[in-house]
Amino acid sequence: MKHSRLLALVTAPLLFLSGCTGVSPEVYAAEKPQLDLYEYFNGRVDAWGYFADRSGRVVRRFTVAIEGSRQGDALLLDEQFTYADGTTSRRVWTIHRSDQHTYTGTADDVIGVAQGRAYGNALQWIYRLALEVDGRTYQVTFDDWMYQQDERVMLNHSVMSKFGFRLGAVVLAFRKA
Repeated sequence: MKHSRLLALVTAPLLFLSGCTGVSPEVYAAEKPQLDLYEYFNGRVDAWGYFADRSGRVVRRFTVAIEGSRQGDALLLDEQFTYADGTTSRRVWTIHRSDQHTYTGTADDVIGVAQGRAYGNALQWIYRLALEVDGRTYQVTFDDWMYQQDERVMLNHSVMSKFGFRLGAVVLAFRKA
């Protein structure tokens, strides 16, 4: 009896953690079109999105005007956000391609360096963000997925979490001009 309790205490967390592993970007390797951030975000891209809290309730809607340009081996994305309540914000990404499948990115509110892996039509970004809400700044983690649908349309789904607990999700639809 004692042995079975100990076994249950040891294996339960391992089973829980194994159930938390997500999809790897490599599973999308055969999907088309082949996503190339430098190509897709070269020029003007518009986006529409929202943030939904952990219950699924949409609590913030926004649009984004993105201007992408190459500067040497870097891709610069100047993102201008306009929220439904009339407020605005800006984020400028500097993205570097490390190899055929790997990207890194930085921005003023990104803590450290965002790590991206692209295969086929999909890209997964993992990064920490300093998120300001009601005058306070919170450090949150994003598991950010982009899926290119065709030459003009890309869809995005990001899960935002803190200490491993899901806070909500950001959903975006991009359209290349």
